[in-house]
Amino acid sequence: MPEELSLWYDRAYGGPLNILQEDGAPDSWHVLHGPWSAHVVIPLPSTHTAELAGQLSWEHDQIGAVAPSIMPPREMPDTLLLAARLARGLTLLTQGTAYDITTQQYLNPSDWKDCSLDTFVSDDHVMIGQDDQAKPGVVWCYTLGLSKFGYDELETFVPQGVPDRTAKDLLGESVQEVIRLGQSPKVGASMMLPLSSKTVTIRNHRTAAPGGRMLGFRELQSS
Repeated sequence: MPEELSLWYDRAYGGPLNILQEDGAPDSWHVLHGPWSAHVVIPLPSTHTAELAGQLSWEHDQIGAVAPSIMPPREMPDTLLLAARLARGLTLLTQGTAYDITTQQYLNPSDWKDCSLDTFVSDDHVMIGQDDQAKPGVVWCYTLGLSKFGYDELETFVPQGVPDRTAKDLLGESVQEVIRLGQSPKVGASMMLPLSSKTVTIRNHRTAAPGGRMLGFRELQSS
């Protein structure tokens, strides 16, 4: 698989990949492209997959894992792009299914056709969800994926019956600004959003568990 992945990556993205086998772990590799790296394990030991397979209703014979290396905030976008490209390549090579643990999305080979990952685009790594049952009278709009970069997720609340498009656009632009700044803004801090010329203020910080995974959230208030 390392050789096939390296050839695929070279054709798709111009390579090169440097794939190093982990010491004493024949199914584990450290994959490098320039200064960015990720870890790939295929297949994962059965001790790690039994519970996961049940949770995901997994029908494939094997489960692997791709994990980006921890890098300084400014390097994380390109590091995550490398990891996503590797996941895309492995999905296409095996005709399997990728599952993004953070955004809770399944990606089949057909899904990757519309997600070429030619450049870093925040929408490829962060999704925006909504929940109209989390709080009476309001719709909870939130991000999933900023935690990949080491940041808290963002959220905002919209009264029920009010279109949520504006709130989602606000979250999407705020995601880009947080990634550009390289840090989660503190409560009380404001961010100027250059595309919409709006200013958002961090109103609150809390934890919540959409999909059962506890995450930190910072609430946006537009002014």
